[in-house]
Amino acid sequence: MSDRVWLFDTTLRDGEQSPGYSMTLDEKLRMAAMLDDMGLDIIEAGFPAASRGDFEAVYKVSEQTQNAIVAGLCRAVQKDIEAVIEATKPATRKRIHTFISTSELHMKHKLQATPERVLELIHESVSFARNHCEDVEWSAEDATRTSHDYLCKAVETAIAAGASTVNIPDTVGYTVPEEYFALIKMLKDRVPNIDRAVISTHCHNDLGLAVANSLAGIRAGARQIECTINGIGERAGNASMEEIVMTCRTRQDVMPYETGIKTEMIMPASRLLTDITGFSVQPNKAVVGANAFAHESGIHQDGMLKNAQTYEIMTPESVGRDRSDLVLGKHSGRNAFRTKLQALGYNLDDAALNAAFDRFKDFADRKKKVSDDDLILIVTSKDGLPEERVEFISLGVKSGSYGPQEAELTVKIDGAKKTAKATGKGPVDACFKAMRVLVPHDAAMLSNYELRALTHGSDAKGEVNIRLTENGQNFNGTGIDTDVIVASCRAYIDALNRMLSARDAAPRKATAN
Repeated sequence: MSDRVWLFDTTLRDGEQSPGYSMTLDEKLRMAAMLDDMGLDIIEAGFPAASRGDFEAVYKVSEQTQNAIVAGLCRAVQKDIEAVIEATKPATRKRIHTFISTSELHMKHKLQATPERVLELIHESVSFARNHCEDVEWSAEDATRTSHDYLCKAVETAIAAGASTVNIPDTVGYTVPEEYFALIKMLKDRVPNIDRAVISTHCHNDLGLAVANSLAGIRAGARQIECTINGIGERAGNASMEEIVMTCRTRQDVMPYETGIKTEMIMPASRLLTDITGFSVQPNKAVVGANAFAHESGIHQDGMLKNAQTYEIMTPESVGRDRSDLVLGKHSGRNAFRTKLQALGYNLDDAALNAAFDRFKDFADRKKKVSDDDLILIVTSKDGLPEERVEFISLGVKSGSYGPQEAELTVKIDGAKKTAKATGKGPVDACFKAMRVLVPHDAAMLSNYELRALTHGSDAKGEVNIRLTENGQNFNGTGIDTDVIVASCRAYIDALNRMLSARDAAPRKATAN
């Protein structure tokens, strides 16, 4: 069997069907260019019969794509197939991808057609498509819940009608790896003309098994995997392209298969999709998540400092990341703490390091994030931990479509409660102006403001990250609250406390020098 696996990317079709993931034409073209450059074999650009916008997107992607085959999806209906024919006309290499349901459940309730009629429709649709395009793929929707006998008949019919690729989707994410392996092997053994077609997998992630099932299919003889960037797609998503590619690359001993992917473009592709859709991947997402190459545990950090292979099975550079991150937190060890301080220019003797490490542990117990600025303050502060001189008490705002917007902010400053009112161009601006009244810091500039949702729904928690810059130094702050204005205020206070601590530490550092 050939060890080459073809990757069929459906980010622009199945991926875009995810709620909230729809893309504009320009965004689709940007994403398609990235997919083409990184080496995807087939790009499924859309469902041309679905809408005028989808038709135009497939047409434009066909015009610009230089290397990949451009595919369009269609039902087993002549007008759908004709839409794909027209939409892919500009493509140098094109594919018609037609599908129909084959499970008893779908045939009865969705198609309301007999098994015999479905076989006729398979023959008619594939034959029509093959008369207009040499490359035809046929999919058996809900294949993993289809009886084996009927699935064999359907696959044989599609190949006899001209399909050069037959796709065996786990449409609802129902199967498990051993079962899917056996299904593909059964088709290889029982369908008499199977040698005339490539078998493809299309696995959904409803049970978290999309990648495992896809790889099981390849082991059984399939040679095409349908997947998406970041694993996006209907419901729980599709098989994740980056996980499939890096599994094959990392475990050549048990998965000796090759893809044409330029793996160093994986992270840029993931970030581009995140920028386009506005949806970040979960931090612990394999390969592309923020924590995929981050280490906080002291034991892990110690191993990483001695040899990265102790806790990393691939290099961050291999997927387009800059480096691994040793994240300092309450689980970090002394070795990682020393290494981080050395990188910041502090070479402490054992006694000073032990004292600073104790202060660091106390600080890390009450702070989620320990920044470089925090570490510098911990090292230079001989009197204890940096103090939080400003404490949030309450906030009231007046907001709406007409202004001016107002904020009334109450905080404790060095233990004393103070209140200030201010107006601004929006409630956040008013809040920040009230802060400047309470704690004068005219030389400081708000150099960054970012807001993102941590959860979903109208009661979602928002996380705000801001940066204050004073005299060339940056001070980052984070705030979390269901009220994004309160989260903004908390983030500002967090950054302000770091700036005030740095001011307090400056004379001590100068004296020490």
